[in-house]
Parts: sequence; C-alpha cells; structure tokens
Amino acid sequence: MALHSPWSRYKLRLRRKRLLWRAFRSRHQLTVRQNRTRRIASGDILLFSTMRNEALRLPHFLAHYRQLGVRHFLIVDNGSTDETAAILQAQDDVSLWQTQASYKTARFGMDWLTWLLRRYGHGHWTVTVDADELLIYPQWDTKDLIALTQHLAGRGHPSLGALMLDLYPKGSPDQQSYRPGANPTDTLPWFDSHGYWCERRGQHKSVSVLGGVRARKFFQSDPAFAPVLSKVPLVRWHRSYVYFSSTHVALPPVLNAHHDLAGQERLTGVLLHTKFLPGTGARAKAEKARGQQYTRGPAHGAYYDALAQAPDLWTPDSVRFTGWRQLVELGLMTRGDW
Repeated sequence: MALHSPWSRYKLRLRRKRLLWRAFRSRHQLTVRQNRTRRIASGDILLFSTMRNEALRLPHFLAHYRQLGVRHFLIVDNGSTDETAAILQAQDDVSLWQTQASYKTARFGMDWLTWLLRRYGHGHWTVTVDADELLIYPQWDTKDLIALTQHLAGRGHPSLGALMLDLYPKGSPDQQSYRPGANPTDTLPWFDSHGYWCERRGQHKSVSVLGGVRARKFFQSDPAFAPVLSKVPLVRWHRSYVYFSSTHVALPPVLNAHHDLAGQERLTGVLLHTKFLPGTGARAKAEKARGQQYTRGPAHGAYYDALAQAPDLWTPDSVRFTGWRQLVELGLMTRGDW
C-alpha cells in the first residue's frame, strides 16, 4: 500500500479520532487538585507529564524546565505515595490532577495527557516528557525554548525530535548519593556514545532509534525488544493531534519527520534520561509488581528482574558527559541551520 494513498491517510485519520475519543472518555478518571490554568497566557510554553513517586527528581526537573522557558506545568499524579503531590501543589505554576486508575489501561498515561493537551495545549508549543527526562538541544544554555520555537516556526517545523540518552554512574546506581535539587548529571556522568541504530517506520514517517546502554546490558540476545529511544517531546499543539505510541510517535505523521526533511539535516535535541539515580532497584521491583509498565513478554520480565539488581552499567568504553557540543560532535543530536 502506498504511503500517501487515500486509504492510508484515511486509516490514520480514523486512528486519530479513536485515540481522541479514548482521551475524551478518560477525563472522568482525573480529579483536579489544583487548577491554575487561568494563568496561562497566549504564547506560553506548557509542559505536560504523568508521574508517580518522583519527589526525588522534581526539584531539578521543575528548575530545569523553568530555565528553558516553560511557563506552566500540567501534571497528572498517578497514585503517588511519596511527597510528589505535596511538592507540586506548592508550586504557583503547576496545575495538578490525580488518578488511581490504571496507567497501563490509559495507554501508559497518554489518554490522560491527550485530554489535557486537547483542552489546554491547543495553539501552544508543548513539552511532553516523563519526570526522568531533561530536554536539551544545541545552545540550550544560552537560547531558551522561546528562541527555539521561533526558529522552528520560522522554518515551518511543527515539532522537535529528540534522542533519549541514558545516563548512568560508575558502579551500582543504588550505591550512589543524590540530593533533591542537584544536577543529576553530577551523579550520572556517563553514557554510551555508540551502539545505536535506526529503523524507519514508513506509515508514520517516523524513524525509531534503538540501542545504547540498555540494549547493550539487558537485551543482548533480543535487541529488537530494547526500548525505543527516539521521541517527539516538543510540538506546536493542535487539538486534533495525538501521541500514538507514548511520545515516540505522534499523529499526524508530519510531526515525526524530524530526522530528514527534503534531504537536509534538521535540528534535533536530546532527552537526558535520569532513570539510573539511586533507588533504581527498589523502583524496578515495585513497577514489576504493579504490572503497569510496558511489557512484551518474557524479555521485559527479565529486564525488570535485571534492573532490580541495580547493576553497574559502566565499561571502559563509557564516555563522560560534558555538554551539548559533545553530543553534536558525536552525532547524537544535530544543529541543522540553528
């Protein structure tokens, strides 16, 4: 079937409508705890996230995205048992919803976020990330998201693609120390600089990137089961848009065309992934017991068992993270004409 055939386009539109309907129904699962969305102004950059038990990461997460220029955070707390909700309710720029409903049944939280994106994100540039993802891009330390989105809009680009880059310590994650508010890259200064590959998914105009440390350590015998590392975290949102597969794929397909545009290199970013902070082992055990994370059979069950051991991920080939210039030089993100 041709990629751009009328039938193919019709099926994708139908899929979007079904996902939007799911999101509309899921709104009943959300209880508002703090709604400050009236403070949102035209042109504000908004951040959307579903999280659970992220009190350790929240102080730096909020500070990082405020520095980038996010003006309002719209958060779904999925049954946290730590101080996550209390921290969020104390923030003047946060609107908070809570739910005890199944994360897995809600498409791993995407039904809830799709509803909030449709209700509040229309016409705004929106950042949709997990609590353990810190978006950076070329010149992020001197040019904020306002400058970045103006650049993207000026070139007709409705989104920014990013590679999720796993950071890790030398030694077991659970043997490290970290205090809330500190920069996670001080505790997790290492990453894999090579061992990535791409798989083009024609129907959605997306390129899935796999590999990295988790493929190396946990999926040596089944690399196809390794987590997908490519995401679309920044989008100029329209109420008709949806995320199809977490934030890995968005619809309409034009939102995924960020690796190549008319044969030209296009600006991309990186999501610094802070999954391997202290507490990795306990979190993996808890998440496997809850059964709410994405799994594809025995390979992922073994993955969570291995994570529960909080193994040392460092090798002599590991590279110490020094900043965005390094990632550009390594080809893990690109500058385009930015």
